[in-house]
Amino acid sequence: MSPPSSKAELRRALLAARRARTGEQRRADAAALAADLPAVLEGLEIGPDEPVCLFVAVGGEPGATPDGALPVLDAARATGRRVLLPVTVGAAPLDWAPYDGPGSLVPGPHGLLEPAGRRLGPDALAGAGLVVVPALAVDHRGVRLGRGGGHYDRSLPLAGPATRLVALVGDDGLRAEPLPAEPHDVPVHAAWRPRTGLTPLPLPPDH
Repeated sequence: MSPPSSKAELRRALLAARRARTGEQRRADAAALAADLPAVLEGLEIGPDEPVCLFVAVGGEPGATPDGALPVLDAARATGRRVLLPVTVGAAPLDWAPYDGPGSLVPGPHGLLEPAGRRLGPDALAGAGLVVVPALAVDHRGVRLGRGGGHYDRSLPLAGPATRLVALVGDDGLRAEPLPAEPHDVPVHAAWRPRTGLTPLPLPPDH
């Protein structure tokens, strides 16, 4: 079978693969990511005073669990760093607010959970040491494929020059073939996978 030739086809194929993963596999992925987080922060040289921007994983996303536990977010809080989560504001860039534990989350748009605390504004991204970006796939250049909502496309240009951008993907999410790219795409600096850990980007095309 030929590989998917469009963003829409590739999204459908990757989403189907995520839906096929069992609850036990998703739980193991989340545990692996939580255990790996300190090494990721150390490898990227994220200072203890630099905020870390994460997201609440849902469904088949890496880090999501069948019982709704949040091991990756709680592992980040356990490091003592300030953890910020996105707040969706229509078609504007994402807003950000602190994560203070599961009790600080409320339902948001698109079936997501969002922090209920004081919003810090889209420019909070500029002061973050790390932004972990949800993605279905990322290629050797750092071009990522998202769900198509455009929220991170509008937000990542606000990141500071020293902010490290990391795409969180499944173990099959680092693609050898180039992904479709748009002029507005902001490449990420690394791919993070449950079993493989952190892979700095860009890589040679023939990796």
